[in-house]
Amino acid sequence: MRRYKLMKLSDAMREKMLLSFELFPPKTDKGMENLPGTIEHLCKYKPEYISCTYGAGGTNVGKNMDVCKMIKDAGTIPVTHFTCIGNTAEGIKDQLQNYLDNGVDHMLALRGDLPFGWTGTGGDFAYATDLVAYVRKEFGDKIEIAVAGSPEGHISCRSLEADIAVLKQKQDNGADYIMTQLCWDMEQFKYWLDAIRCAGITMPVDVGIMPILDQAATINMALSRNACVMPRELCEIISKNWIFPNPFVQDPFDADVEGKKARFKEAGIEYTIRQIDEYRACGIDGIHLYALNKWKDVSEIIDRSGLRTLV
Repeated sequence: MRRYKLMKLSDAMREKMLLSFELFPPKTDKGMENLPGTIEHLCKYKPEYISCTYGAGGTNVGKNMDVCKMIKDAGTIPVTHFTCIGNTAEGIKDQLQNYLDNGVDHMLALRGDLPFGWTGTGGDFAYATDLVAYVRKEFGDKIEIAVAGSPEGHISCRSLEADIAVLKQKQDNGADYIMTQLCWDMEQFKYWLDAIRCAGITMPVDVGIMPILDQAATINMALSRNACVMPRELCEIISKNWIFPNPFVQDPFDADVEGKKARFKEAGIEYTIRQIDEYRACGIDGIHLYALNKWKDVSEIIDRSGLRTLV
């Protein structure tokens, strides 16, 4: 029987600011073949952990486990995303025991994005608060639990204050630390950080940052799920490099497509680096970069920001 010795990231965050990455299981065999190389390159920066996304209802749970094993074999801690979507209590128990048996003892507990046409989770638990409580009850201190935090408030929540109350409940139910959702509005983030501390939330805050590399991906990430505010500076970068008729068209008629893509990426990288600087000045506990399975762009951001070269 495996003897559990949990390395708590939340404790490490209280000692220093951590660096971590998020990956997703590739949809193709070729993508899976290339992923170990990506992980190897990212591990040169000695991240404290790498998380892996998890499909709704466990649709890619097999690949998720494979990626977690790759991360572990590369010498860092894998953190699996885990959702309520389509999951029964017994199914969750079996899946998490399988993760533990394979040496994966860190998770991000999520309700999960509802699949198109769904009105509920289709499982035994409606909210991440329920999932956190269940995992803590069934597994005790064998698993470290991260939870999502929304600096602008979750789109499904009636108010920011209500959302903060839910975050406090996650803490009370046994969560260990917060991974924030995407947020480009720094004034809002500062307000939220003060507000959660006033509400008695003491969990470390690990900030999720998406590198600005592609117009369509940036707009899609902001508006398809999260309703993120896009600051004027970011909107200007998009507008000045707008691809006609729009960046979602596969074959745009814009004569300067490649030039605009290159200029957008460079401006986006600079924007991302400035945002990292602002977050670090806030005294946050970790930087969690959405690597988008692209190690070269992420490496450039880390090198130019000094996340690992100056500290």
